Amino acid sequence: MTAKQTRSTVTPCLRYRDAPRAIEWLCETFGFEKQLIVPGQYGEIRHAQLVFGNGMIMLGSTAVQNDYGKLIKQPDDIGGMQTQTISLSVNDATEIYQRVKRTGVEIILDLVEAPYGGRGFTCRDLEGHVWSIGEYDPWAELPKHMQDHGQVQGG
Repeated sequence: MTAKQTRSTVTPCLRYRDAPRAIEWLCETFGFEKQLIVPGQYGEIRHAQLVFGNGMIMLGSTAVQNDYGKLIKQPDDIGGMQTQTISLSVNDATEIYQRVKRTGVEIILDLVEAPYGGRGFTCRDLEGHVWSIGEYDPWAELPKHMQDHGQVQGG
């Protein structure tokens, strides 16, 4: 096995123009908790780690110019399009949906019951990154009706 035995082996990384504001928004709106914040000398964030349950995202300011930063475009640089999105598994999608609505960001896909289980919705954050928030647990056993119809792959 090549995966390290750690709490979570996949960690999305994001860049924000106003990383301090994004950190506060992500914590207040989605429920992330600050684990590590490394500020720069000009108010930028050199590196941050925010935890959510057993998951984590890392982020930093776009103002930090390095080889890694040159690889990333912000959503508004590419017409709001995404090359990847982030999914959060939550206990109560309706509660998070209401918090997101109060912040005034764009709800892309409204709150609905997913055919594979749980309620969920998709929104943009303050700088246009796309987040899917839902009650679906991808690690749980699939519902019987999906197993019976040959929709289970892998193994």
